[in-house]
Amino acid sequence: MVGGFDSAAFEGALDVLARKTREDEASIGAKFPYVTNPDGSWDLLYASQSAGYSGENWSHGNWFCGFWVGLLLIGSLHKGDQELQSLALERMNLVAPRAKDPNTHDIGFIFLSSALPAHHITGDDAWADVGLEAARQLRARLVRTDHGAYISSWGPHNDERGRRSSAIDTMANLPLLYWAAEVSHDNSFLVAAELHAQATERAFIRDDLSTVHAVNFNLPSGTVKDAYTFQGYADDSCWSRGQGWSILGMAETARYTRSIRYLDLAHSLADHFLARLGKASAAPWDFDDPAGADATLDTAASAIVANALIQIAYLEPDAQVAQSRLRQAADLLERLCRDHLAHDEQRGLLKHGCYSKPHGIGPDAAVLFGDYYFAEALLMFLKPGALRALPERLAAREK
Repeated sequence: MVGGFDSAAFEGALDVLARKTREDEASIGAKFPYVTNPDGSWDLLYASQSAGYSGENWSHGNWFCGFWVGLLLIGSLHKGDQELQSLALERMNLVAPRAKDPNTHDIGFIFLSSALPAHHITGDDAWADVGLEAARQLRARLVRTDHGAYISSWGPHNDERGRRSSAIDTMANLPLLYWAAEVSHDNSFLVAAELHAQATERAFIRDDLSTVHAVNFNLPSGTVKDAYTFQGYADDSCWSRGQGWSILGMAETARYTRSIRYLDLAHSLADHFLARLGKASAAPWDFDDPAGADATLDTAASAIVANALIQIAYLEPDAQVAQSRLRQAADLLERLCRDHLAHDEQRGLLKHGCYSKPHGIGPDAAVLFGDYYFAEALLMFLKPGALRALPERLAAREK
């Protein structure tokens, strides 16, 4: 299925990844990269730094640490380098204690990029056990209402502030639950994830197929109290990375529920992103920033969507549509390789990621999640199935 892409550019980008991660491992100690500083160096955090409140303010803690493990594993698979794999598994010993963290939906990001590929590559059930513990914490965040259920994004399970809210990012954490259902044969994980996908469809997707960043719900009714943004331009704008999270999450939901309806929704959300992106080499951080063509870029958003398009292509029952999606993914990745690859001028893989412009955190930087979804997408073209089992094509739509 995979063909018609610039293999030399993709291999070159992963060569940069393997070289830089090895170099960084010699200098970062027990901490993990996060975002790059203005001078191009990595800002670092300990894996143990959990999310939490400081008064009314919320800190997300270190939700990046798993991505570093995943990048080491991708570099290892690309180069056939057992030393990089060994470094990744050593890092897992620092990440694994976070599997019991009850404070954040980001536990999905942490372990779907680390424990799951470690288990897939090594076959060591110890990593599956770590992933299942993390999935239990994520499943425990499910909030039942009179109109369905959703997974709360922030705060301890019993914190009322956190229980009333959720964010579009949660959609990209759902793969941990879907994987757990498959591995454990416990469909309660799948039910929790699909209920959240349904809540996202109801509360986060606008009529024009753009997405809201975050929602406060009324409890116990489950009706929407208000919709707002933390990291976008405005409450009613389209934060590009949030759109990417929604596409990825709906594609994953289609993969595990085997429902063509979720796949069609992923297609529609992707069409909105691609139409607004046009021929630009990377997405703006928010499609509605009035700066227009001069808006700050977020290469991570484009990388996430490229990754999601590959998964959509494998799921799509119409071979012609699937090939078109695969070509779109390759085109996004080729643009990123051509215009935004960080060869030596800074650490990381992709320049011009934007973690949080409103908070001044990595507004023009390499961001670890962007690097991960970019590198994973490249590897899906070069070595399909090496990091993670490929999706299976869905049954054809009824005519």
